[in-house]
Formats: sequence, C-alpha cells, structure tokens
Amino acid sequence: MIRTRALFCDLLNLPRGKYLPSDVAQGGSVGFARAAFAVSYDRDLLPVPGCGVHSGLPDMELKLDEERRVSWQNATEIALGDLYADGEPFGLCARTQLKKTIAQWQSLGFSPKIGLETEAYIFQRDQDGVWRPYDTPGAFVYGTGPENDPRGLVDDIWQTAVDCNIPLESANGEFDNGQIELTLRFDDAVKACDDAFLMRVMARELALKKGLLLSFMPKPIPDRGGSGLHVNFSFADDQGNNVIAPDGALSDLAKHCMAGLIHHHQALAGLLATTVNSYDRLSAGSMAGYWANWAEDHRMVTTRCSTGSPRSARLEHRMADCASNPYQAVNAVLQAAKLGYENKLKLQAPEDLDGLENVRATKHVPSNLDKAINALDKDEALRHAVGELYCNALIYLKRDEVDRLLGKSVDKVRDFYLPFV
Repeated sequence: MIRTRALFCDLLNLPRGKYLPSDVAQGGSVGFARAAFAVSYDRDLLPVPGCGVHSGLPDMELKLDEERRVSWQNATEIALGDLYADGEPFGLCARTQLKKTIAQWQSLGFSPKIGLETEAYIFQRDQDGVWRPYDTPGAFVYGTGPENDPRGLVDDIWQTAVDCNIPLESANGEFDNGQIELTLRFDDAVKACDDAFLMRVMARELALKKGLLLSFMPKPIPDRGGSGLHVNFSFADDQGNNVIAPDGALSDLAKHCMAGLIHHHQALAGLLATTVNSYDRLSAGSMAGYWANWAEDHRMVTTRCSTGSPRSARLEHRMADCASNPYQAVNAVLQAAKLGYENKLKLQAPEDLDGLENVRATKHVPSNLDKAINALDKDEALRHAVGELYCNALIYLKRDEVDRLLGKSVDKVRDFYLPFV
C-alpha cells in the first residue's frame, strides 16, 4: 500500500510532516498544530507571533497540491502544499508568501525564473562516534568520482534525483575536501524552491543511510571555506523573453533590481543568513555576499550578473546559505529587487577592484546574527514586503537563538546546528 508523506518547510528550514495512508491524503488537507513554528531546534516551545501558544495551540491545515512528487522511500509518495489558518493563507507559510510575491511580479508583467546552487560538507563518524570531516585526501576543486567521494554519496544523490524528477543541473566537488556543490536547473520560482527543498531532504537522508552526515551549515569547519545558497534569477515578459539583458546589456529592470538588493543589503542578511554560524562565512575577502556591491562575472561581489547570452542572462545573489528556508530566501531576494524596481532606485557603479584585498564598497552585512535581525526589524519596507507576521516570527525565533548561543565556543555552536542543518 502506498503511503503519503506530507511535508512543509518551517522557519528553521526543517521538513515538518506526517506519514498518512494515501486514501486519507486524498482528502486534500492535513492538520498540524501552529505551534510547530514555535518550537526551537532544542524543542523549547516559544511564544512566537502567530502560533497561538497562549491561545490553546490551535490548528493549521496543509492544503495539499493535487500533483504528488516521487519519493526516494519505498511505497511512498510526497505531497507538498500551502498552509492555512482560520480558512485563510497562513502568514508563516514561506511557500504562500513566495506565491504572493510571484503574483505581484506578474502584475507588473514579469514572471520570475529561479536557479539555486547549494553547497554542503560531508561528515563521517570516528571511532568515538564523533562527526569528523569526510576522509577525501585526493579531493580537489571541481573534482568528480571516487577521489572526491570515495563512498559514492554524490552518485547516489544524482541517481535518486533522476528517479524522483528532481532536476539537478550539475554536481561536483567544491573548494575544500569533502565539500560538494549541487546545482538545480532554472524553473518557475515555486517549482525551483520545491525541488531545492526536496533535494536537501533527500540528500541528507541518503547520507544517513550510508552512515554519513551531509551538512548544509554555512561554516561547519572553521579553517575551511563556507557553504552558500546562490539565488540565480531572471524574469520572462508576457512573450516569454528574458528581460535581464535582451540586447546584450543590462536592462533598466535589472539595474533597478540590483539597486534594491544593495539598498536592503543589511536587512536581507536577517532573512538569508539566519544562524549564528552564518556570520563565520560572511567576511571580507570571501566568495560570499559580504559587501553591498555588484559586477559582471565577478565572484567576489554579492550580486554577480551574467549578460553574455540574452537568452540565459541572469542575476546571481550570493549572500544566502542553506540554513535558510529556500522559499524564504527567494522571496526575500525577489522582494528587495521589486522594491528597487518600483522605486526606480539608481544603481551604483560596478565593483572594479579584486574584492580580495581592495573594494570600492563601504556597506557590508552586519557582523553577527543579532545585528542582522535588528537591521531587518528596522527596515520597514522590506519587512512589510516579505510579510510582517512572517518577519516578526522569524525575528522572535532568531533572537531566542542568539541568546541560547551567546558566549558559546565555535565547536558548541557547530554541535548545536549540525544535526539539523
């Protein structure tokens, strides 16, 4: 008998869900307690706005999509959906918030297209049961095959992605030993985020079956490189044409979008870099989104644009990491870009220095999660655009997280996040 695994992604980027008999799931909705959004990583129940913690812990409904996704588990199908509370779309559902943003862009005549690049580290247990970096002495950048992945985890992820219709575009070794990159193909925004959400869950579960841990933590190993979530995006007009650089040069739309991302750079960190560990990755001279800048084909800036082909032209925002809910990350990037477009913000000059030791930019991300959350709290325009209730709930959760980890060592912080991220 086929069972249904109903899943949604919460504010902590955890895959909450239930297994149900498939005939029960045919009813089209599944009930959950709203308090699922009010539970911290270490299972404390917090009075997060919108969760009804002091109002009897009321229900919410996951209204399931009609289409079912193929699962990597035997005799199982996957059902995704949107959350509702009191008969209305639930403000803490990142997928619902993203759909609102897409509708707003479409009302302007543009449909967002998204391509997500994810990075992660593989860990193995030592003889004492402690998670240690994957033993890959022959690994190298852009490595493939057994030298880079002796236990064949990437092979398993690739084949399973094919079997489950998760459209991987590429897979390879990243900068450091045991680090991999998994890139997904461009698609409509919701589909792209659905694929990224399921790919991450699938990849982690396959790793565990092999006795490995696949961590999408931003900086799990202090003396090695960080892992990011690069949000690539473009827009199609009513005729389906890419409008980022239709004549080989950046369009006004693209320029205004980048200006919006730069204008809201500091507040975006509160939505894109959502763990204490995220700020170990975001530093000057790193190939991450530290500086509020942009350039053409420059990996040391936050917003990298590619205009070589009018058909495949895109903007790439490089600040986010995979600890962030992918629907949330894409929604935040699209809303900051839309604020730039609607307000016709002027784009600053491109970065023309190396980005390693020399930069023109002066504005950068806050130095820690606490300051990033404060920047988000103060950015009324972005907070309103992304969703007031959503941002208020995230801010509450993350301030609690900051307090829990205050004064903890790098190792303690890593151990806090590693099982979940």
